[in-house]
Amino acid sequence: MFYKIENEFLTCEIDDMGAQLHSLKSKENGTEYIWQGNPDIWYGQAPVLFPVIGQLINDKYFYNGVEYTMPKHGLARKLLFNVKECEGAKAVFSLESDENTLKAYPFKFEYLVSFELKGKTLVNTMTVVNKTNGEMYFSVGAHPAFNCKVGDIIEFEQTETLATERIDKENLIIPEKFPFMENEKSFVITKEIFEPDALILSDIKSEKLRIKGENEIEFTFGKCPFLGIWAKPGAPYVCIEPWYGVNDGREVKKDISEKRGIERLEEGGTFEFSWTAEIIK
Repeated sequence: MFYKIENEFLTCEIDDMGAQLHSLKSKENGTEYIWQGNPDIWYGQAPVLFPVIGQLINDKYFYNGVEYTMPKHGLARKLLFNVKECEGAKAVFSLESDENTLKAYPFKFEYLVSFELKGKTLVNTMTVVNKTNGEMYFSVGAHPAFNCKVGDIIEFEQTETLATERIDKENLIIPEKFPFMENEKSFVITKEIFEPDALILSDIKSEKLRIKGENEIEFTFGKCPFLGIWAKPGAPYVCIEPWYGVNDGREVKKDISEKRGIERLEEGGTFEFSWTAEIIK
């Protein structure tokens, strides 16, 4: 079911299945900024990523000597969230652990995803609450797809020198980095840039970027340790993905606590991050 929030400038719709952003529209001219999920290209729109990001080796991980199975990008994107609030310009969705999640992920949690319109900006906040009797290990991230075209430009806030990681055919990290930007602020979206799959960037000085074309959006990702940028090659959208975690490489880890990029929460602890999308035009 879709839930709608709005303010003077924008309307926004969210699907309670996976707390997925479905629409972000200008009231002034009706422009839709979110990819509408054409299944012939890519069915997704803005999946939430929790409690893992990307691919695990053979969809498996270990915790305290026990093997668990977890699909790519985790469980949350395919589960129904409860609506805790939906009024005016704000909506909050909640997913809590239960007997089914515990079979795949042995931690008790609440995962909150909120959407709030502030002027011409959408603020998406993700909050993880540890309800386990003990520490908790997790990754969390976002995957929103914005309408754009080949030839549009992605411009970082600052001049960057960046190398990208890539994934292999089994969606596992290749153990080398590939030069991508050298003392540059921007790059052009081309079909070729995504043919090896996503850009996986880290050590970024900037905390925001702009997607510049017929539409223009300023996307703030903050201090996330990894930023994925992805589309199906040649498709009319681009995903800007703040990640607190990353795909596995080929090296098998004995415990999820050893996984690269994993976040750790103490008993009763809370983790929170936000991304924002400001409509420039």
